[in-house]
This record gives sequence, structure tokens and C-alpha cells, in this order.
Amino acid sequence: MNAAKSRRNAKALALLVASLGLYLAADLGTKEWALDNLARARAEKPPLCEPDARGRISYQNAPLPSRPFIEGFIDLHYAENCGAAFSMLGTAPAWLRALVFGGVGVAAAGIFLLMFIRGAGGPPFALAVPLILSGALGNLTDRVRHGFVVDFIQIDPRLFDYPTMNVADIWIAIGVALVVIDGFRKPRPPVEERSA
Repeated sequence: MNAAKSRRNAKALALLVASLGLYLAADLGTKEWALDNLARARAEKPPLCEPDARGRISYQNAPLPSRPFIEGFIDLHYAENCGAAFSMLGTAPAWLRALVFGGVGVAAAGIFLLMFIRGAGGPPFALAVPLILSGALGNLTDRVRHGFVVDFIQIDPRLFDYPTMNVADIWIAIGVALVVIDGFRKPRPPVEERSA
């Protein structure tokens, strides 16, 4: 009976789906913009995500010159990421990348979704789930469509040398921060104890 009370209601699930759709649309839309405005198609495509003799991976699309977004702070710079966050596993075999990005990603998304439905965590956790899921789905969609993830947001390297990222990465980072915040929250006593 208590388990049924702790489950999130239909309104919470509808908000999850709506926000997930909104965040995913923002991510995929900005990536399409980056493909159209920050790169051009190559006449001859190099092997997809395969390192050459020097261990370098050639992009499928040729980057155009970077554009300032916030002068001296953020540039818009096209990049292709064959790996995970910060290009980890970028040169790993295709089967390993598929296993990690597909299998592990789907399993983690399923766990977060199940925890959300069962009522785990507080408001920060509830806000985190659609952010994390939309970020994971956005990058997975890129991997299925292109074989790589489109990145285009770059902090000016004169300020901080940080890998190029995308909106999905921002959603995931915010979501993880909210999960951490939720983990540090002091649990509230059940309603019956508070009213006594």
C-alpha cells in the first residue's frame, strides 16, 4: 500500500514525457543547425570512425571556420565524436562502442525511468530524469543516424581547454548535478510523523 502511494502519478509521467520531448527536440534541432551551418559535406567520405596510421580519425564532414557565440567565451565549432564523453572509446572497435553506447545506455535509461515511476528521489531527481534521458536519446540518435555524435559548443580554449560538446551533453551534466543534489537532500519524514 505504501509502495502504491509513493509511485508518481499520471500527471508526473505526462510532464516527464512532455519535457523529454522538448529537451530532445532542442538537442536534435541544434545538431541539425550545426550540420547545416558549421560544416560542409565531403565529396569523398573517409572511413567512419576508423583511425589512420597516425591514430587520427578524419571527420565525415569538413568543419567551417568557428563562429563566436559569446565573444571571448563560447565559440560554435563543428566536431564529430566517435567516442563517449570527452571522446572516450573513440578509437575502440565498432562492436565495443555499440555495446557500451547501446546496451549500457539503454540499461541506464531504463533504470532511471523505473526509479522515476516508482517515486524514487525528490524534486531534483524528478527534474533530472528527463534531462538525462533526452541527452542519452539525443546522442544515441546521432550514433544511429550518422555513426558519430555532432558536437559544436566550445568554450574558448584561451579560457579553458575543454572538449567540444552539444546540448545533450549539457542536459546530461545538469541532470547528473541534480541527482547529486538530490542525494545530499535530507529525507523528509512520512506525512503521518510530521503531523503528529
